[in-house]
Amino acid sequence: MLDEALLLIRLVTGLLFAGHGAQKLFGWFGGHGLKGTGGFMESLGMRPGLQMAFMAGLLELAGGLLFALGLFTPVAAACIVITMLVAIVKVHGRNGLWVTSGGIEYNLVLIAVALTVAMSGAGAYSLDVRLFS
Repeated sequence: MLDEALLLIRLVTGLLFAGHGAQKLFGWFGGHGLKGTGGFMESLGMRPGLQMAFMAGLLELAGGLLFALGLFTPVAAACIVITMLVAIVKVHGRNGLWVTSGGIEYNLVLIAVALTVAMSGAGAYSLDVRLFS
């Protein structure tokens, strides 16, 4: 049952995280694309905004897909953790804990999920096990 639970956690977390990357990179799923996200990042003092948006989108898309697949899971988890730490420092940290106030609650949940899967292993239904065991 543990392997199925890890698969569920990886798929939900990884695919949703990848979706956020697609929002930034391509404007899919109601996102603002590179130009809109780059402008937002510039407003936060992250320059050059377009390149920062590309890097964030790439980390989210690649990290999320790798996490969902259970491929290079520690690297995928690092992509999620790094992205969420930047989001905490640049956007959500000033808003306190709760997501209802734009706070860090959701970022912390994603960090905890990513670290837990990285520390426990991606499970039997992962490409890491299939390719490297």
